[in-house]
Amino acid sequence: MRSYAEIYLHFVWGTWDRHPLLTPDRVETVYRAIHYECIGLRTDVIAIGGMEDHVHLFVRAPVSIAPAVLVKQVKGASSHLVNPEHGRHAPFRWQGGYGVFSVSRQHVPRIRNYVLNQEAHHRDGRTAAFLEPVFPPNTGTHP
Repeated sequence: MRSYAEIYLHFVWGTWDRHPLLTPDRVETVYRAIHYECIGLRTDVIAIGGMEDHVHLFVRAPVSIAPAVLVKQVKGASSHLVNPEHGRHAPFRWQGGYGVFSVSRQHVPRIRNYVLNQEAHHRDGRTAAFLEPVFPPNTGTHP
C-alpha cells in the first residue's frame, strides 16, 4: 500500500537586502530553475510568482522532505544557476530567511491566484500582509 498525502505549502522569500534583483531579463530563468529543482525533489509546483524583490512558491510537497530542506535546495539551485560566481559579492543572491505557510485544500485556488497575480496585488495595494512578511535587513552573513 502506498502512502498518500496532501501537504500544500506556500513559501515566500526575499532577494538579498530586498534589492530589486528579479529583473525582467532574469525572472524567467529564476522561476524555471525553481520549478526544475522542485521536480527533482518530487514536489508538485502549483504556482510561482513574485515581485522584483521577493518570490512566492506554492507547492504540494511530498512527506519525504522537510519544508526547510525543500526551500534550501530550491533557493540554492536557483541562485547557483542564475549566478555561477555564487558568493559574497555575487550579483544575484537570496536573503537567508523565508516564510512558509500551510494551506488547506479548500484554499488552494485562492492561494494559487494570489501567487500568480503578484504584480496586480502589489500595484493595487491588495496584498495579504500575513503572506508578505517583511524580512529584516541582512546581517552581512551569506544566505
